[in-house]
Amino acid sequence: MAKRVSALDATIRALGAEMDPWNDMDVAMAFPGDMHVEHNAIRETVGMWDTSALTKIYVRGPDALAAINYLVTRDIAKIYVGKSAYVPILQDNGHFCDDGFVFHLEEDIYLAVTSIGPSLELLQGWAKGKNASIELDESLHMITMQGPNSVALLDACTSTDMFGLRYCHQEKTALFGTERIISRTGYSGERGYEIFVPGEDAVELWQQFMEHGKDYGMMPISFSGLEMVHIESGLMAYGAEATEENTPWEIDFGWAISRKKDDFRGREALFALEGKEKVKLRGIVAEHDAVVEHFAELQIDGEKVGFVTTPAYSKRLGQSLALVHVAPSAAEPGTRVDLVGPNIQCPATVASIPFVDPKRERMHAM
Repeated sequence: MAKRVSALDATIRALGAEMDPWNDMDVAMAFPGDMHVEHNAIRETVGMWDTSALTKIYVRGPDALAAINYLVTRDIAKIYVGKSAYVPILQDNGHFCDDGFVFHLEEDIYLAVTSIGPSLELLQGWAKGKNASIELDESLHMITMQGPNSVALLDACTSTDMFGLRYCHQEKTALFGTERIISRTGYSGERGYEIFVPGEDAVELWQQFMEHGKDYGMMPISFSGLEMVHIESGLMAYGAEATEENTPWEIDFGWAISRKKDDFRGREALFALEGKEKVKLRGIVAEHDAVVEHFAELQIDGEKVGFVTTPAYSKRLGQSLALVHVAPSAAEPGTRVDLVGPNIQCPATVASIPFVDPKRERMHAM
């Protein structure tokens, strides 16, 4: 049983959710009904889910920038107050050990929201002897709202022009009359937002959104509904598409590496590994009418050239899709491979990602 409990746990269970642990907190893996309807809500109207299982770490003090800047591959000195940035977090050998977002909230105050890796321990170790405090905040909760109607819904409930809030920026605003931080970030490939709320207020805020969201087509979303969006939008999940065996070069995350930054954890090893990728992150379209199997092999002429990291069937596209790791020699879109799983064998075609909205215009729209 998970040790961490979201303040929204009982509220979400009351919706009939099937719960399983992620990052030591039970999350909604499925709701009653058709998960494809949840998928459609994110793409066409608006979906909402609890992301409080993420690790939230405050970094405060005169040396806060120095402490957090060494941990990540981006130059956080360029992230001004009110802005955020996605950050890979590396081992000393240049491979991943975590990832997340860093939010610059105030002068000398940062919030790192990370995945399932050891970022807290790394920050605590690096901050020793520095004028910086590292605080894990289990009371801070996050409600995520994603989809084309999310901006209109939030705009109607806040004192701020939400249509003007740019991607990867956050703002304090009165939400239902109480000051909250709303960030234009999220994990869907659609326009969306993340709302930070103290645990004691999370249930009330969730219920307010459920009531006000009716006119916008809003519905609660499970991990099952989200997974199809994640695949279609080509969004990497740490622990699946990026693991301790992978470098950012292999996941095509060179854009998240600062070449001018003097130092960060794993920097020397990372640049030594550039151009030596063992795999590439790609998609496949499988010639099958259902979800293919996790870790199914991809073969060419009987030789393994890759494997499935995360599969899903997109009813919207009428295709069986998956994110995969493939050898660089087989990574060219259009390459034909044989998918060989324990129960499913079929031809497949390597594809570029994202499968939908390849220029990510929806996510960055103004």
